This record gives sequence, structure tokens and C-alpha cells, in this order.
Amino acid sequence: MDIVIDCFKAFLVGGIICAIGQILIDKTRLTPARILVTYVVSGVVLTAFGLYDYLIKLGGAGASVPLTGFGYTLAKGVEKAIEEYGLIGALTGGLTATAGGITAAILFGWIASLIARPRMK
Repeated sequence: MDIVIDCFKAFLVGGIICAIGQILIDKTRLTPARILVTYVVSGVVLTAFGLYDYLIKLGGAGASVPLTGFGYTLAKGVEKAIEEYGLIGALTGGLTATAGGITAAILFGWIASLIARPRMK
């Protein structure tokens, strides 16, 4: 029964995050790229104020998988690297923490480019 509740919480938190994005697309003139950047920066800012940890505890994957979760991971990586390496960690920590996700995005994008045949309209 606990797994059902955890799944419901993840669905609820992730759904709210996605619904906010859809509202931004429908009701503002923001481009999808700007919304993407806003989500990543929001994850960093909420992490800096210690608020995103509560969202992760509540929603699990529903909070860690969307773009705000990427910002959270960047911020946590920088925080950890600064503790270990000092100021240079501010430059290296975010990339180290998110290297797996970045690599997966590049790899799957490359695979999709081999499969898809884009055409000009």
C-alpha cells in the first residue's frame, strides 16, 4: 500500500509541476526554451533556500525527474563540490553531478537523429 501512496504523491507533485508549465505556455508569451530555463533556475533557487528538499521528500521522482529536479541536482552538486574542493567546486560540481543526465540526453538525441528523417516544410 505504501508504494501506491508514493506513486500517487509522485504523480501529484510531477503533475503540478507540469501543469504550471502548461499554464505558462498557454497564458504567457514565454517560449518553451525560456520556460525550460525558468524551471532549471527555479530548481536551483528553491534548493538554495532549502525548499526543494521538502518537495523531493514529498514527491520523490515526481519532483526529481522534471527540469526543476535538474536544477536541484546542479545546486546539490555545486554545494558538495564546494565543501570538498573549495571555490573551484563552484565550477565543477554541477557538471559532475549531472554528467549522467547530460550524457544520456546527448546519446539519445544522437540515436533519434539516426532514426528520424527530418524534412523541411
